[in-house]
Amino acid sequence: MNRIIGIDFGRKRTGLAASDPLMVFASALDTVHSANIIDYLQKYAQNETIIRFVVGYPMNLDNTPSEAARDVDAFLNLLKKKFPDIPVTLEDERFTSVLAHRAMIDGGMKKSDRRDKASVDKISAAIILQSYLDRPDAIKE
Repeated sequence: MNRIIGIDFGRKRTGLAASDPLMVFASALDTVHSANIIDYLQKYAQNETIIRFVVGYPMNLDNTPSEAARDVDAFLNLLKKKFPDIPVTLEDERFTSVLAHRAMIDGGMKKSDRRDKASVDKISAAIILQSYLDRPDAIKE
């Protein structure tokens, strides 16, 4: 089934989310060590058809790339090299961690569980992907 994958790339951990087959909803998928992200995606692609990557891009409030953008740029180069036929869309990731924490609180998650950064990363990836899916101009094919 066709899927769009949302990615919240970080220096240590990367959060992942996947669309449903109709590309309406984003669901948190997993959090993996960033050094293993390409291997994880290659294994995932053996069972599911990835038609697009939506990668969170870190921006400052003045719309300039943040310091973390260099790490994301290096990841994007590797992603495009390993998956040359899959398009990549960048999505502004400002405030996704704050929104992820809010979603965890609203969902009734215990305070001790909210400290788990892996949960925050994959929920952030789902927020990034859902933001893309909700856009009327989003390409979903």
